[in-house]
Amino acid sequence: MADRSAILKVTIADRAVGRLRAGHVWIYSSDVISTEAASPGALVHVVSRRGKLLGSALYSSSSQIKLRMISREPIAGEEQFRQLVRIRLKTAMEYRATVVSNSDGYRLVFSEGDLLPGLVVDRYSDVFTLQVLTQAWGREDRKQMLVDALREFAGAEHVLERVDPRIQELEQLPQHGPEMLLGSKSTTVVNMNGIQFHYDGLAGQKTGAFLDQRENYAAAESYAKGEALDVCTYQGGFALHLARRCEHVTALDISREVLEVAEQNEKLNSGSLKNEVEWIEANAFDLMRDYADAGRQYDTIALDPPAFAKSKRNLTAAMRGYKELNLRALKMLRPGGVLVTCSCSFAVSEEDFLGVLTEAAQDAHKSVQLIEKRTQSKDHPILLGVPETYYLKCLILRVS
Repeated sequence: MADRSAILKVTIADRAVGRLRAGHVWIYSSDVISTEAASPGALVHVVSRRGKLLGSALYSSSSQIKLRMISREPIAGEEQFRQLVRIRLKTAMEYRATVVSNSDGYRLVFSEGDLLPGLVVDRYSDVFTLQVLTQAWGREDRKQMLVDALREFAGAEHVLERVDPRIQELEQLPQHGPEMLLGSKSTTVVNMNGIQFHYDGLAGQKTGAFLDQRENYAAAESYAKGEALDVCTYQGGFALHLARRCEHVTALDISREVLEVAEQNEKLNSGSLKNEVEWIEANAFDLMRDYADAGRQYDTIALDPPAFAKSKRNLTAAMRGYKELNLRALKMLRPGGVLVTCSCSFAVSEEDFLGVLTEAAQDAHKSVQLIEKRTQSKDHPILLGVPETYYLKCLILRVS
């Protein structure tokens, strides 16, 4: 095994040097010219073909993203690296203190967006989660460093690791399920904009909840009125916010499991909702088609489907999916109705999304006004030069 105290060099192609200069932090395996015998997750120095030192990166032995830059300056060794990580963790937490309000559920570390590539840290009230997206953070000593920092800086008493089997396979990480790293508590109740949500760190999608929509939930509520429909509700995020203003809310999802959690969340908030939410287990495309054909009409519709395009290869099919859902929603909105429509597909640009909505409006024979262009909540900061950090588009439209 390579000596971890030795900082090895990786030489990259001119194309990758240009990408770094433009602000990106990823270097793909196809752009690596040569590498010394670095161990999985090692800290390495990155040099150009001409031998110029470009900074330090985290190395992956298996991923197509071979290097993730951690510093534009050379890092002398593991101890300096740990000091840098602690500084960035503390900076990330201080930033959240300035942008997060009325919520004890938020993202503490957003990977590249917080200059800690390949690492996600979330806070759900008194439960913290780590998600490892690259080999560098999968090392047990570094995980312990992160847990210790969370305990010191945030007073964390319960920390668990969430896992993504696909990432485990791509990064050749040890295969295991979610597990406790500190303490024993994995369930809690989270407050988000005055709405309470059950959280179970050992279940659910992603790291457990869609924290990136927190600010969009509040924005949707501010426009909501009348009868509302929430499509792909998951655990009731949009639906429960809409139910504080709307006369009636119908919410659908294809998963019975998440709807059961949504119903539990409704019970937590029963005192603040105007009426009970009608929860429906159904395929969004099928039900929207049936409702539109039946002439159903609504005053507010929220569309928050899963990522239709995981990559550019899926873009054409994704655009068809977005158009169909939005076309049917526009047809079902009464004059003056509001559509809150989202895409969490990085591969679908804001321009693409606006284009498909324009086509849907034309096909629906509706005049549609764009009221707001929104993105992910501020605890998911977008890093200029790294377009992958800008993935969530949320548009609020009004049908005239």
